Amino acid sequence: MLDLDQLHDFIVAAKAATYVGDGTQAEPCRPKSHDLVFTQGDFSYRDSYFGGSDFIGEEVVYHKGESMWGMNYYGVILQPEKIDAAEAGKMIKASLSRLYAEGRFLGGWQHQRADLTYYDTSTGDLTHFTGREWIEKSGEKVYELVYHGGLIH
Repeated sequence: MLDLDQLHDFIVAAKAATYVGDGTQAEPCRPKSHDLVFTQGDFSYRDSYFGGSDFIGEEVVYHKGESMWGMNYYGVILQPEKIDAAEAGKMIKASLSRLYAEGRFLGGWQHQRADLTYYDTSTGDLTHFTGREWIEKSGEKVYELVYHGGLIH
């Protein structure tokens, strides 16, 4: 039987160690994808995405080689004249590192730094969820990402 607390803790550790933690790029699993991987015990994680300032991706967790959890996402810079991908990425990493330090990865989060404010909101739980993150600069939305996922049977 799957231990959801153990799965949750692994997902938080994997997310913190890969994109947010500047993890090592892995061999692409699809042509032109950027892939990050993390392994701990019987669990492994792969985040595979395409693009740069506007991007789409998928995260999958495997337990003993079997896929068991996944998340899809799409992010876009809405106002490239006000924020670039590098500035948005720094804000996202700073905000998510604080969220992961609390031992969680789903919504209800806000973080401010200078004139940028990061927001994350979601519904559901580890088993089935949808959410959205965005950045506002001086009160205007300049970046947005939508995500959804859950258990895979």
